Amino acid sequence: MEKVEEILQAIASLTPNERRRLFERLSEEFGVPAPAMEGSWANFSPHLREEPDYLLIFDGGSYGNPGPGYGSYALLRRSDGYKRIIRLDFGNREMTNNEAEYDTLIAGLEDLLSQIAEEGREAKDLTVEVRGDSRLVINQVKGKWHARDERMRARRNRVWELLGQFAGCRLTLQPREESVKVLGH
Repeated sequence: MEKVEEILQAIASLTPNERRRLFERLSEEFGVPAPAMEGSWANFSPHLREEPDYLLIFDGGSYGNPGPGYGSYALLRRSDGYKRIIRLDFGNREMTNNEAEYDTLIAGLEDLLSQIAEEGREAKDLTVEVRGDSRLVINQVKGKWHARDERMRARRNRVWELLGQFAGCRLTLQPREESVKVLGH
């Protein structure tokens, strides 16, 4: 039992990206189903203080499914009330609603990380809460749902990579009305 505790402590001390790579490798080596690994990765995610430093709210969709994609996200900094809303147009590229949701979230996280770097700060010292009304995106990123499709899995992994740069993160599924209040659509 002591050995198990040592292993769990060693896993808990890894960065989120190191944990993700560990669980992916275990999945490959021992055939452990990916959802179990995803859930395990999510259970070891960093602790998030009650009030995160940043809040990112995202929403995306497509005209038709698939069809031309669009999205928007809001970045809010808790310390000073800074708020910025960005609208995205993915052009005539055919994408599903879920792909547009993921691509919007990825764009928002990349923008936030860029902004943090421009301010001379480091994401590893900051926390973020991500809110959205996409049950699929939130639950896949949390590891509660499978990401069977390679396109979704690649996007989910990119979100993990981006979130792994923060000291902590929280993912919140919120009602569509809440997203509309902030984003305006």
